Amino acid sequence: MMNATAVTSQQYVLRKLLRHRSATIGASIILFFIIVAIFAPLIATHDPRHANIAERLKGWSGTYYLGTDGVGRDIFSRVVYGTRISLKVGLIAMSFSIGFGILFGAIAGYYGGRLDNLIMRVMDMMLAMPSILLAMVIVTILGQSLTNAIIAVSIVYIPQYARILRAAVLKVRALDYVVAAKVIGASNSRILLTTVLPNCIAPLIVQATLGIGAAILDAAGLSFLGLGAEIGEPEWGAMLNENRKFIRRAPLTVTAPGIAIFLIVLGFNLLGDALRDALDPQID
Repeated sequence: MMNATAVTSQQYVLRKLLRHRSATIGASIILFFIIVAIFAPLIATHDPRHANIAERLKGWSGTYYLGTDGVGRDIFSRVVYGTRISLKVGLIAMSFSIGFGILFGAIAGYYGGRLDNLIMRVMDMMLAMPSILLAMVIVTILGQSLTNAIIAVSIVYIPQYARILRAAVLKVRALDYVVAAKVIGASNSRILLTTVLPNCIAPLIVQATLGIGAAILDAAGLSFLGLGAEIGEPEWGAMLNENRKFIRRAPLTVTAPGIAIFLIVLGFNLLGDALRDALDPQID
């Protein structure tokens, strides 16, 4: 009976998503970038790291679809390969954030008391700082690299997942089936893993989708500030940093990676909003 109910609920959510215009547009944008990332070697027309000073700042043409940058690298190929880096950053950062967020949020919400108070005060202190500023502080301590930028972005978003899961756990832990599990002698870890957490997934799915876009944007911001990807890497934020001085002479060097960032973040935001609508039973 529970399986049939779960299937029916999943079908209902899927139908709502398929009818939701934002979901269709967002998913299409994300799928496009995933395809570009997978087939980057076939789509790119040049080596994204190969410099040719003789071809610097060329306009768009049949050879260079989006022109070249200040050292003669093909902008189109760099934007294509940058898709791989940005998706990797978003997925890895989101995975770490949601993993630690679930850990802290579940412990705080289920056990409560002083432990809850301690964990949530730490989360509040982290949330008191703007995310990009906190990420800058972390990268400054760890040192400049794309890996450290991913670590910084991961840490920055832990409090959001922790607070969301804590709120969900606080609602679920008082329900009859959780109380029944305690009465029959189930361990706390078993109750958390098999009874509480599966019923707290919906808000995490929404936040995770939105979080990927936010992580991509923050990582690009760190690279733009010189705190993320190293110079020469085909990363969109780093491309903006390297080419901002050419914005008048060769605007495509800046607008191309900028539009790519805008579109991929838009895609995840649209899909996240649609998921929120579909998973909220109060929205018809």
